[in-house]
Amino acid sequence: MTQGAGQGPVVRTATLRDFRVPPYAQVPVRSGEPDQPEQPRQPGPAEPAGAPAGGLPAPAASGPSPAAADGPSSVHPGNAIPADELPADYTPTVRDLPVINRGDTVLVRVDPVETPAAADGLGPLYAVGDVHGYLDELIGALAEQGLIDAEGHWAAGNARLWFLGDFTDRGPDGIGVIDLVMRLSAEAAASGGYCKALMGNHELLLIGAKRFGDTPVNSGAGTATFQAAWLLNGGQRTDMERLQDVHLQWMSRLDAVVEQDGHLLMHSDTTAYLDYGSTIDDVNDTVHQILTRNDADECWDLFRKLTKRFAFRDEGGPEAVRELLSQYGGQRVVHGHSPIPYLLGEVGTEDAADGEEDSGPLVEGPHVYADGLAIAMDGGVTMAGKLLVVQLPLTG
Repeated sequence: MTQGAGQGPVVRTATLRDFRVPPYAQVPVRSGEPDQPEQPRQPGPAEPAGAPAGGLPAPAASGPSPAAADGPSSVHPGNAIPADELPADYTPTVRDLPVINRGDTVLVRVDPVETPAAADGLGPLYAVGDVHGYLDELIGALAEQGLIDAEGHWAAGNARLWFLGDFTDRGPDGIGVIDLVMRLSAEAAASGGYCKALMGNHELLLIGAKRFGDTPVNSGAGTATFQAAWLLNGGQRTDMERLQDVHLQWMSRLDAVVEQDGHLLMHSDTTAYLDYGSTIDDVNDTVHQILTRNDADECWDLFRKLTKRFAFRDEGGPEAVRELLSQYGGQRVVHGHSPIPYLLGEVGTEDAADGEEDSGPLVEGPHVYADGLAIAMDGGVTMAGKLLVVQLPLTG
């Protein structure tokens, strides 16, 4: 069984296939004492000589950080980059979605419902929206919910954590995000809980850019390539340089859809999943088979379909959600992909005068819509919004 295909939780080690962790991601990165820099670490036997070193100082977090506030050592889980220094080839991308200015769309305030532990002994269920390489923001959001401790280790016991996809592109440290999620998956399993992830369209894009590069594909609107599409959608050269086989294998095994406690979890707000199977297992098996066959045109078609959005937003939205729920089960769809600021028509300004605070998108939590049947989880972290980590179920 593959991750997220409905199997019961089992205690696994970091050496099993679902939780393979690169050696440099197994130990949190620490900075040395002032005037006493750490000695460069030698790469492990399974680690290429060019892998990021473990002795880099931790970057300054833009949001809450679980790192220790004092003492000679600070901690930055994942694949750190130097403090106050973005990667040389980091290229923030401009907004690429239209602003949907709908006067009839309102932000529904939602709160987690107090629920007892699951009958099988598992703890509370959490979902994480699109991360897009913003490692510091992810660490802060996980720490705020008590899911990780001050050193970035799993601290939530038997809790269940689902990432809704899109770990890379646009932000500065996508590979660091993947490393952190892989390590937390191993630590959570050892504690009786789990940390799992779904396939997003940006995982498909990164896999395609690595596998197929500039190979022409039939886009339906002329010739395209994965490499060009990846760069256009915020692909970071530093991520590609640090991408290893273990990352590609992990991403390729991610499931596309899963049902948990009445929540149908998926990345994209589209009904295109129905094209890949009549059951959740069928969909996930089909996606895995497509990636295994390694056909550029077939992979491009999958990427293109899972890039569709806004299926639940307009007048026919509730019926579209019901179609998915009737086919795959659950009472609500929980998705990422479409940033809440665009669903609401609320975006921050990019041209605030010097010294002025940019209020940013007015996102405080998930957006419940489509007659209460859909929950949007992409808080728009790429546009100074909020990276959402939320306990389910929600009221509203």
